[in-house]
Amino acid sequence: MLKLLRALLTPKPILDPSPPRRPAPAPPAAVSAPGVEDFNIVGNLIDANGLPVVDWEAAQRWLGAIAGGDAQAAAWAVCELAWLEHLRVALGRNYRLSDQGNIVLLSSLESNIAEATLAFVGKTLQRVVRVLDGVAQVPEWGKDILVVFDDDETYYRYVAHYYPEAGEFAASGGMYIHQGCGHFVTVKTDLRAIEPVIAHELTHGCLSHLPIPAWVNEGLAVNTERRLCPPPLDTFGSRSSPHQMHTRHRKFWGTTEIQEFWSGKSFLRADEGNELSYDLARILISQFADNWEQFRPFVLAANVEDGGASAAREHLGVELGEVARALLEHESNANWAPNPRLWSGTPERGAFHANAS
Repeated sequence: MLKLLRALLTPKPILDPSPPRRPAPAPPAAVSAPGVEDFNIVGNLIDANGLPVVDWEAAQRWLGAIAGGDAQAAAWAVCELAWLEHLRVALGRNYRLSDQGNIVLLSSLESNIAEATLAFVGKTLQRVVRVLDGVAQVPEWGKDILVVFDDDETYYRYVAHYYPEAGEFAASGGMYIHQGCGHFVTVKTDLRAIEPVIAHELTHGCLSHLPIPAWVNEGLAVNTERRLCPPPLDTFGSRSSPHQMHTRHRKFWGTTEIQEFWSGKSFLRADEGNELSYDLARILISQFADNWEQFRPFVLAANVEDGGASAAREHLGVELGEVARALLEHESNANWAPNPRLWSGTPERGAFHANAS
């Protein structure tokens, strides 16, 4: 009886369905390309708060000496993979690289979940291009890279490298990194929770060739995310009802705040302006995109320098300030129109993060 009780009370090992992982090879110290000297990866690593990032400007200079566009593209992909090997080692032995076609995943996900994630990325990429017909474009160079960090602390430590040192920034669940080697980053969780982040960030990646303002970029990403990965019907991604959101919008937005919106700075706020910026961008884009044949040339012509005002005037036949003012039920005021002279600093292109809290 005592043996039986011990057997029943002894925790049974949890069987991992994944096959044993083989030790990963050491990351390369340098990469090669025909006709040029090797590129010293180790000598061109930058410390991003304890995690390695390649000096991509140095990599670009190295690529410039390589003859032929195909050879340059191949060398760039080799640089990307070499960097990911170094990042894998820095993150710890549980992290592994897996790939499917042109998609590369760096994570500690079990093999079956990693394969499902890779398949989802590939399928979603095709759907984004189809939904944003004539606007979305898969980058010609490089891999589609997704890095899934184990925890928030590591994630924020890494993405802090891409933010200014000063200031307070909103929380996020994922991000598309434009600088250098474009890649997506998010935090490890169940696959269904990761899916909308992937859809959102893939949209940004497919829009990265366009000089569009942040509100267009984020509005397209939020609407595409919701179309491909609809949130629960009871909340539809918001803690407030539509009536409550409208009340919050009316109370928050004024002539000063709307200039922050057109310049993209309001998306970087750490207060409710962050959430309201994404929602206002979603509403504007959903209204404008009703006529896709008219909307497509607007997106292709919209420029971050004037907040998309001239493109909206030419292709949509509207004044952005008047549309926003009427939507928010404010009195007519010329200061609602995008005015770069009132903006602080360089206007933002968007792709800040997904799932803002």
